[in-house]
Amino acid sequence: MDFTTGDLKNLFVAMAARMTAERDKLCALDGVIGDADHGIAMEQGTKAAADAAQAADGTLQDVFNAAAKGFLNAVGASSGPLYATALLRAGKAAGPRASMPRDELRAAIAAMREGIAQRGKAEPGQKTMLDAWAPAADAASAGETADAIAAAARQGAEATRDMVAALGRAARLGERSLGHPDPGAVSAAMLIEEICSAMRGPAS
Repeated sequence: MDFTTGDLKNLFVAMAARMTAERDKLCALDGVIGDADHGIAMEQGTKAAADAAQAADGTLQDVFNAAAKGFLNAVGASSGPLYATALLRAGKAAGPRASMPRDELRAAIAAMREGIAQRGKAEPGQKTMLDAWAPAADAASAGETADAIAAAARQGAEATRDMVAALGRAARLGERSLGHPDPGAVSAAMLIEEICSAMRGPAS
């Protein structure tokens, strides 16, 4: 079964539902090293992206582009431009077609990593969302299974617990950011899990 524009719209709905479910957990994580609003921002961003995607007509790229615009309009904070760029890159990878093989969601994950790295000027190891996206993208580019990609993202997010923040608001804390996972990496791993679930396809 190919991955269609309808499947992509459903994926954005699933992402929004996941962020709503995890909102309080993410805010609590962010309360330790940030402004305690990361869960709210991600819930608002993914909901706006899902709404924009539902209203979009056209190709996979059109749906991704609409979602990018929706996310950016809803979230002015750092995650807004980063995820908007990521979604635009994913749209470019998916291309102007109505459907694609589910396996090609790997290319979308890799493209999202590139967009986030370029827009955020970040590198892995700086305790940011990239610490989840980079290992997931590496696993995706290596042709790993959906389970392995999701696991790589989770492990990357967990590894931020042992990092000192070098970028973003948490960088002000220096050594005090040690011992706490980066909320942006944790939410990224959750989004990657939803993409991997879509990659596996509907349960038979």
